[in-house]
Formats: sequence, structure tokens, C-alpha cells
Amino acid sequence: MPAASIVPGNESPVSAQFFLQQCLIGLTNGALIALVALGYTMVYGIIGLINFAHGDLIMLGACLALSLVSAVGLSAAGPAMTWLGIAILVLACGMFCGGLNLAVDRIVYKPLRTAPKLAPLVSAIGVSFIFMNVGLFWIGPSDRSFPELLPSTNLLPGEGLQFTWKDLLVVLVVVPLMLGLSFLVRGTRLGKAMRAVSQDTTAAALVGIDVDRVIAATFFIGGFLGGAASVIYGLYINTIGFQMGFQNGLYAFTAAVLGGIGSIPGAVLGGIVIGLVRSLSSAYVGERWTGAIVFAILIVILVFRPEGLLGRRTKEKV
Repeated sequence: MPAASIVPGNESPVSAQFFLQQCLIGLTNGALIALVALGYTMVYGIIGLINFAHGDLIMLGACLALSLVSAVGLSAAGPAMTWLGIAILVLACGMFCGGLNLAVDRIVYKPLRTAPKLAPLVSAIGVSFIFMNVGLFWIGPSDRSFPELLPSTNLLPGEGLQFTWKDLLVVLVVVPLMLGLSFLVRGTRLGKAMRAVSQDTTAAALVGIDVDRVIAATFFIGGFLGGAASVIYGLYINTIGFQMGFQNGLYAFTAAVLGGIGSIPGAVLGGIVIGLVRSLSSAYVGERWTGAIVFAILIVILVFRPEGLLGRRTKEKV
């Protein structure tokens, strides 16, 4: 996910203001990466599946968002209607991606619950390619521009740090969704059932928990978060393409692993760390080295803490 904020051209790269601007960009990008990473970590935490199709699911959500914006002429609406339209886009794309994710689970993953772990993994890769080709048919082979619905006005006083309406949008959408997910998992019956299924599927079924219902809810919620992320991505980056799911999914999956796969706070922390590392390395080392630096840091952390930053050591079930 490339940074969308613009740093004033006169700013020296050794100044404190330049450093703070890069940190602000990194935090904003990191929050968006964390929202995508939650979809990976939720599914893995429940059924142990790495859903490689999640990144391309978000790409389809971005395609739908672009189609809806063009269909209703949202780019010509006033400020109040624009914000209302964005809220409707988040809900519509969230429901679309949640429903599609649920359908994939029912059709593809559910019949493979008891199969060897390699079978659902390969199936997830296959679904990813199918989604990618659907996106190719939907928007074509070239990248498409997403309309600039929000002004690029700086919301901070003075000519120093830049914090625009697009940055504020990320905060206004991502933070409530993360808090809502945390409350759902910790404070509701569904969340308690999710934690029980995550611990032991068989024991959860024996005490009366509908395991299939919990798994279905997990896929839907993960897809809904991905759909919301697709809208924010389009509005923040202003460019989408049928191949965007691979890179974005890769960074989000890396964030989930870095924070501790299966850990919701870990996915958030991993996304923030990767966002900061990408922003600072792009500014001080160069864009071409960013990927190498991110994965080098990941390797070093996993060497000393294989379970991730917030993950817990668990014994492998045999």
C-alpha cells in the first residue's frame, strides 16, 4: 500500500518535522494494513487456514466501490452527501465482501475441513486466481483511477505537518471497526464461542456450540472488514487494479505473522509496525529497498520470537 500523503518539498530529510511526517504517514498506512490483516488472523485463529484469497477479495470490493461511485455520480455530490455516500459504500462493499467470503467458505473450504491441510491451502490459492480473473474482467488490465471524493486540505494549523481529509477518513473508519471487533470478540456470546472454537473445535461442539455457525460468522466478519478496507484503500490511494490484491494481501499477511498469527491485537500491532517501517525506509533508504527491509525485520523478529510479537507458544496438535 503506497503512502498517499504528500510531504512538503522544501523539508530536509534530517529535520524533526520530516521524521514526524513520515511517522504520520506510516501510522495511517499501518492502520489500513492492520484492517486487512485482521481478516487473515481471524480465519487462521478459528480453523488454522491461511486464506490467500483475502487480498483479491478486497480487490473485488474496490472494483464494486468504483462501480458504485461512477453509477451514482458521487464525485459531483456536496460535502454532506459525500460523507453519507462513503458510509453507504463502506456498508455495501463490506456486505458484498462478507457475503462472498461466506459463499467461498460454504462452497470451497467447508467440504475440506477434514482433508489434509495442504488441500484447503491450495484451494485458497485457486480461489485467489479466480478472483483475480474476475477483477480483470470487471475493470480491465490497466489500473483505474478512483475519484477524488475528499479535498486535500491540510487539517493541521500552519504549513508544517500534513494531515488531510483522507488521513482523517482512515482514522474515522478503521479505529471504530477495530474497537468494535475487539468488543465483539471479548464481550459477546458469539465472541466467546469464537474463542472456544479457536481453543478446541471438538470440545466446543461437545458443549453445544454450533461450530459451523461460528466459522461462517468468522468468514463473514473478516470479509466485511476487508470490504471496508477496499473502500478506504480506493479513497486513500486513488488507484486500483486487478493485481492490487497480491501486494496488499502479502503485506497484510506479513503483519498478521509479525504480530502473531491468530492474535487480533497482534495483527493491529504488526500492521502499525510494517506501516512505520515502510514509510521510514522509503523516505530514508529508498523505495526500491522497502520490501527487503520489511521482510528482513520480519525474519529477525521471528528468529528470536517465532510466535510473533504478541503470539503465544502452543504445542502442535497431532
